[in-house]
Amino acid sequence: MTAPAAAAIDLNADLGEGYGDWSMGEDAAMLDVVTTANIACGGHAGDARSMRAACRAAAARGVAITAHVAYPDLQGFGRRFLDIAPADLTDQVVVQVGTLQAMARAEGTSVRGVKPHGALYNALAHHEAQAGAVVRALGELGSLPLVAAPGAAVVPLAEAAGLEVVLEGFADRVVLPDGTLAPRSRPGAVLTDLAAVTAQALSIVTAGGVRSADGTWVELPVRSLCLHGDTPGAVELARAVRARLEEAGTELRAAL
Repeated sequence: MTAPAAAAIDLNADLGEGYGDWSMGEDAAMLDVVTTANIACGGHAGDARSMRAACRAAAARGVAITAHVAYPDLQGFGRRFLDIAPADLTDQVVVQVGTLQAMARAEGTSVRGVKPHGALYNALAHHEAQAGAVVRALGELGSLPLVAAPGAAVVPLAEAAGLEVVLEGFADRVVLPDGTLAPRSRPGAVLTDLAAVTAQALSIVTAGGVRSADGTWVELPVRSLCLHGDTPGAVELARAVRARLEEAGTELRAAL
């Protein structure tokens, strides 16, 4: 059965992914388009300066903030699976989120939820020990909401712990038949064509799903839609997606 069309959707992007003098993406321009910023907080990217700057810019535009937590893997940009002990992963999430919370408070705003990044996000689809570690951390942080993929193993664990869960889809990534994202190593896994990205976004939001890599239909009953800040042409893609969704009568607003 096809999921009902969303009357409103959150448009989120991964931002603040710089470190020191090095920066990535066009954060200022993207913040004029999205409704939620997933700000890197030291695991895969981000330092004190980038976190503060991203929080300040988001606050100035009324954009919601989630903590973009990751494995402690700056060299691999958080895109390599780490067989980290659950207790250590809990501590990592608490430290990363806590740091961003402090910066957000200093800039007059707050962290509304947590979205795992990269390999950690993918691991939470099936790795119950790491999923439990992340859920435990969110409970210790005052029951912060979690942003996750539909069908991920972490979702029922988070819900059982009383956490709010925001399910999300991706406008710029190919989906496999099981609903997971095609690995970035697979040719064509990242969508950069404007027509393809806007069509996928519209399908997810208005039809409740998308065609997977083999053509089968995958239902995605989501409240948030992600566009990666480091995708080539990200700002142009985000503007086009927002315009197309608004043309279709969908309200753009933060999920948290």
